Amino acid sequence: MTAPDPHDPASIARFVDGIGCGVVATVSPDGAPEAALVGLAALDDGTLIFNTPDAARKVDNLRTTPRVAVVVTREDVSVQFEGSATITAGAERDRLGRAYERRFPGSRAFADGFLLVAVSPDWVRVYDAGVRPAQVAEAARPG
Repeated sequence: MTAPDPHDPASIARFVDGIGCGVVATVSPDGAPEAALVGLAALDDGTLIFNTPDAARKVDNLRTTPRVAVVVTREDVSVQFEGSATITAGAERDRLGRAYERRFPGSRAFADGFLLVAVSPDWVRVYDAGVRPAQVAEAARPG
């Protein structure tokens, strides 16, 4: 597997969409780390999208602290993200929900009791252990 380029959001999006899931880490209101495996879609601008039940603990976490970390991995390549998460509404939810539905037809992106979350990464790290020596590349996004 070829590692994506952390400086190229479309390259990262193809990697994420090819896998379709990752771990999202949030911080609870009392400061404890919490992580969950979620279905992930990505846009060519680097935005990550996932849906979640409104009652999930990550929703309360995001309402208190909207910073997240996300990890997506396949074989010897992993991509780490850090950024801000937004619980979408209105036209933005419609736009991103359509993108999520393209990746996950029949998803609950628009279902009652479910929310759609957009993550805007401001830091990306790609680790490729499939080459020797292993390679690490990072990119900061202006925010």
